[in-house]
Amino acid sequence: MINHYVAINYITCNDDFRDRFEQLFASRAHAIDTMPGFVNMHVLRPEKAGDAYLIVSYWETEQAFRDWMKSPAFTAGHQRGFDELAKAKAEGRPAPMSSDFKIYRVISE
Repeated sequence: MINHYVAINYITCNDDFRDRFEQLFASRAHAIDTMPGFVNMHVLRPEKAGDAYLIVSYWETEQAFRDWMKSPAFTAGHQRGFDELAKAKAEGRPAPMSSDFKIYRVISE
C-alpha cells in the first residue's frame, strides 16, 4: 500500500540542545502510534552540524494527519518540547529549537 500523505517537520536545534532533543524523542510518549490512519514515523539525525533533524510521519489520508494535529494526544505528545520553549522565553534566552513543517503527497514508490 502506498502511503498517500507524508508530513515532515524540519527541526533545527541549537548545538547545546541537540542531546536534549534526542533525549525527548527517545523517551517519547508514543501518542501518535495509536492514532487512526497513522502508518509509521522516522526521526532522522543530520550528519552535518547545523542541519535540521527530520521528523517524517506517514499517514493513510490527509484527514488522519489533520485529526492528529487537532487531537489532545498531539498536545500531550509535544508538551515537553513546548515547555522547553516556554522556559527559554521566560529566562530571556533564544528558543533552543525551531520548526519548519511541510506536507507532501506520495506520487511514486
